[in-house]
Amino acid sequence: MPKKKNEMIKQIVPMIDEAALFHDISSIIEKRKLRAQAQINNESVLMFWEVGKHIGSVLLGGERAEYGKRIVVTLSQQLQAKYGSSFDYYNVTRMIKLATRFPETEIVATLSQQLSWSHFIALLPIKSDEVFLYYGHDAANRNLSVRDLRKLISRKAYERQEIANYQLSESSGIPFNAFKDPYLLDVYGLKDNYLEADLEKAILLELEKFILENGRGFTYAGKQVHMSMDGDTHKLDLLFYNRVLKRLVAIDLKIGKFKPEYSGQMRFYLKWLERYEMMEGENPPIGIILCAGGSRDKIELMELDKEGIAVAQYWTHLPPKLEFEQKITQIYEGARERLERRKLITADIKRDIDYFYELKTEDADIEDEK
Repeated sequence: MPKKKNEMIKQIVPMIDEAALFHDISSIIEKRKLRAQAQINNESVLMFWEVGKHIGSVLLGGERAEYGKRIVVTLSQQLQAKYGSSFDYYNVTRMIKLATRFPETEIVATLSQQLSWSHFIALLPIKSDEVFLYYGHDAANRNLSVRDLRKLISRKAYERQEIANYQLSESSGIPFNAFKDPYLLDVYGLKDNYLEADLEKAILLELEKFILENGRGFTYAGKQVHMSMDGDTHKLDLLFYNRVLKRLVAIDLKIGKFKPEYSGQMRFYLKWLERYEMMEGENPPIGIILCAGGSRDKIELMELDKEGIAVAQYWTHLPPKLEFEQKITQIYEGARERLERRKLITADIKRDIDYFYELKTEDADIEDEK
């Protein structure tokens, strides 16, 4: 009788999926643990900032400056004995440095919602506040680990994005911050005698890193994309979709230096994508031609950015740190000079046009007087 009763209960009450139940409970726990950890990180950073601000205002101001610097050593020893290694001398000086640099809480409070104290330690050596905030916001927006943030800083991501931005005109079809120049592909282990197919294959093998190099919001959409028209078939090397820009991004890889005819090929890719692949609500596609080198003045002269085409160099290996920084500085300064030259040329053209209309007006006045 009890056996029949149990069978009847099983028929009436649905069996519980124990595996699904365990999965659901685990998801709840993991989600809450992540939120708790984020809250702890946030409060820890704000605590360190507040400690640094108080020490800075009480001990390091005015006539107490020299005395204050000496007393920080003793104070940090006392704090470390009571609260642990987080309050050693070096970390306390970092707290003071952060609070001195950003005396208002808003900036730190915003970044601390996504970044840990270890992120701030990686950012503090950066001298420029603008660059500090660029890397800080980028790491927060993309949820980068401390390791990825350090890599981003070491690879001069800010400077390379500025170089790319300097190449864009006011009427550019490419949004600012959409690409970098040069791209660094050294992580793919390419040799000097690589082929274009090797370059593409290496990028695809390390796709996650390549997308990280490109920036936020990139999603892989395909390789060797076939585009047929009038019986001819063309192949685009790589296609991405950027959720932030809301547009397709075509990438064409070229061995050697940039040639003007490459732009015609990219124009075809973009027109084809716009006609056959672009969906409602999306912005027009943009293209990036990656070359091993090229004349930046020639590229600027062609004004390809107005058509949504960017030309960028790629490096297959990183030079030593000092040489790398010198190269980046040289490219950066060259981009700034071209921008200033473009502004001067624009100003000269505007002045000539204004002068021309003044002459026309004067001639018209003379005719009226006659």
